[in-house]
Amino acid sequence: MAETEFSAVEYGTAEFSASDVRIRRWARSLTRAGQVIIKDGRLALLTSNGREIASAPVTAVSAGKPWFAAAGSAVARINGVRYRLTMGQRNRRPGGAVPVRRFLEALRSPAGRRS
Repeated sequence: MAETEFSAVEYGTAEFSASDVRIRRWARSLTRAGQVIIKDGRLALLTSNGREIASAPVTAVSAGKPWFAAAGSAVARINGVRYRLTMGQRNRRPGGAVPVRRFLEALRSPAGRRS
């Protein structure tokens, strides 16, 4: 699967979908090839096997890009737990920040905040 792609087959009309995402719960790495999906107003973090790590309505999720994070990293607080999401690990390209920017835009957009 590509670094960031929309999968109409598996997730219907997803507003955002990224694969090969390293998901950390700060000091502990939960997966190195996980997925981040925003669909129907919900955010889901999945392992490489498709098992859910965390899920919540996007209205209850806070996310941002702190000053100390690398170009392809973001921090999200889901159900009171902070996760560090590093996108675009396998294919390090100059545009590494693009998936993170699209992720943050999808969270803030009205389409991502559907009820």
